[in-house]
Amino acid sequence: MELGTLANCLSSSGCAITQITSGLLFGMVLFLVAAGLSLIFGVLGIVNFAHGAFYMLGAYFAYTIFAVTGSFVLAIMGATIGMAIVGVVFERLFVSRIYGQDVLMQLLLCYAFVLILDDGVKIIWGGNYKLMGMPTAFAKPPIFFAGGVLPLYYIFLICASAVIGLVLWLGITYTMFGKKVRAAAINPQMVSCLGINTRLLFASVFGIGAALTGFAGALAAPIRTLTPGMGLSILIESFIVTVIGGMGSIVGALVASILIGLTRSLGQLGFPLFVDGVMFLIMAFVLVIRPHGLFGRSVTR
Repeated sequence: MELGTLANCLSSSGCAITQITSGLLFGMVLFLVAAGLSLIFGVLGIVNFAHGAFYMLGAYFAYTIFAVTGSFVLAIMGATIGMAIVGVVFERLFVSRIYGQDVLMQLLLCYAFVLILDDGVKIIWGGNYKLMGMPTAFAKPPIFFAGGVLPLYYIFLICASAVIGLVLWLGITYTMFGKKVRAAAINPQMVSCLGINTRLLFASVFGIGAALTGFAGALAAPIRTLTPGMGLSILIESFIVTVIGGMGSIVGALVASILIGLTRSLGQLGFPLFVDGVMFLIMAFVLVIRPHGLFGRSVTR
C-alpha cells in the first residue's frame, strides 16, 4: 500500500487533475464497451463474451482506414459502421440460433469467435504491435489547468463518448424504437405477439452494441498499442461495470465505468499491486447489497 503517495497526489491540484482526467479517459472508453454489452444482455439475454474481440476489431478497422485515407473522421465512421455490420451478421447467423439456451452454450459460441477473431487479426495484420499515431488535428501542445496536463485528444475522447452516451440514452428513453427495446427487455414474447418484428429488433440491438465497441476501439486506437487479444482486459472490466451498474442500464454503465476508471487511475498510485482486487471487491460489495446492480432491476422473463 502506498496511500501516502495517493494522498500527496490528491493534495496537489496538478496531480489530482491529471490522474482524474486519466481515470475519466479510461472510464469513458469502458463505458462505450460496457453500454453495448449491457444493452445486448438486457434485451437479448445473451452474454456476449466476444464483445472484447469486437473492440479489438474496431481498433484495427480504424487503424487500417486511417493508414489508407489519413482521415480520422473516416476511421471512426468506418470502424463504427463496420462493426455494426459485423454485429448484425454475427447475430443473424450464429447468436439467433442459441436464444433461450443454456448460458454455457452462449459462452462456448462467443469464446470460439474470440479465438477465431484473434487468429484472423494475426493473419490479416500480423502478430506484431501496431501504432496508429495521433491525428494531426490533435498533435498540439496540451492544455494546462490548475497545474494539471490535459491533452487535447483526451478532452475530445471524453466529450465524444459523453455525447454518444447521451444520444443512446435519449434514443432508448424517448423514441419509439427505444420503447420497443425496453418492452422486449421485459417481455419479448408479448412484443412479438403485438406484431413487432423481433428478429429485426434483436439484430438492430446487437448491431448497436457492436457499433459502440467499434466506436470505442476507434477512439482508443490513437492512444494505445494495437495487438491481437487486446480486447480481453476491457471485456473483463466491462462485465464488472455491467454487474455494478445493472444489466440493461445505460446510466448504470456510465456511473460504474467512471467509478472503475477512477479506481484504476488513482489505484495505480495508492495500491498498485491490488488495483484489480479493489475493482472486484467493489463488484462483490454491490452484489451483496444490491444483487441487480446500482441501477438495475429484477426482470422476470
